Amino acid sequence: MTDTGPVLPWLVIREEENGNRYRVGRYATKTEAEEVAERLDAGGRQRLYIVVRMGRAVT
Repeated sequence: MTDTGPVLPWLVIREEENGNRYRVGRYATKTEAEEVAERLDAGGRQRLYIVVRMGRAVT
């Protein structure tokens, strides 16, 4: 935690078929972010969920 609030460095990003990317949420741990991404991915839609640490480029 910082003076400005909790530290949530892990992002879940959704990439759609057309290449657009959207931030789904921010999480405190990589494990938490991966669990969310897996749960969303199990929905059966043609989307990709990516887990990244803030400050790193998504390629």
